[in-house]
Amino acid sequence: MSPLETNLNFVREKIKAAALRAGRKENITLVAVTKTVGAPRVNEILALGVKDIGENRIQEARIKFPELKKEKAAFHMIGHLQSNKVKDAVKLFDIIHSVDSLSLADAIDKESAKAGKKMPCLIEVNIGSEISKAGLKYEDAKSFLKETVKYKNIRFEGLMTVAPIAESPEQVRPYFKKMKQLFDELKKTPEGANFKHLSMGMSQDYEAAIEEGATLVRVGSALFGSRTTGL
Repeated sequence: MSPLETNLNFVREKIKAAALRAGRKENITLVAVTKTVGAPRVNEILALGVKDIGENRIQEARIKFPELKKEKAAFHMIGHLQSNKVKDAVKLFDIIHSVDSLSLADAIDKESAKAGKKMPCLIEVNIGSEISKAGLKYEDAKSFLKETVKYKNIRFEGLMTVAPIAESPEQVRPYFKKMKQLFDELKKTPEGANFKHLSMGMSQDYEAAIEEGATLVRVGSALFGSRTTGL
């Protein structure tokens, strides 16, 4: 068994155990974050049955994706997305996690129309109100979602957040809990009718995120070791 397979089995067991502790029966999607990970290792994890790949940078995706055996994979754009990179993002990815402004949503909508595509997207929320991080303010998410009804080529399917860095998962659990409350609130609105994804939790805290309601966890370093950041 390769080190990658060992790590993957370990993470899968942790995901299963966290879901059981929370009394959850639905599937939790593992998004393998492959930032700085070369195509051979990404192909290895695809061969091990991982079907969701997360990338942070358009430039890296452009180089790497043509080398991947990706027939059965879904590609997630999880990093900050600039409007001038939207054309490539719409072409390369199956879902964009990091929509945090109407100007970005405008650009995605226009490029998706050109591509004949209805782009699944998530709204990024800066749950810790950190100056250094992207994302909408928690209190602005509801009004933002209401504004999105004008977009015909985007389907907003939920929320994403990057929790503050902390010494232990228990310190960020309140942020995950708050995100789940926001997700549930928005899902009840007409604009949130398509909500099904709550993307939160990384290598250091994905178990707590699952216990608080995450449906997508973005795991890098726990799978690939020091060669990726885990975002």
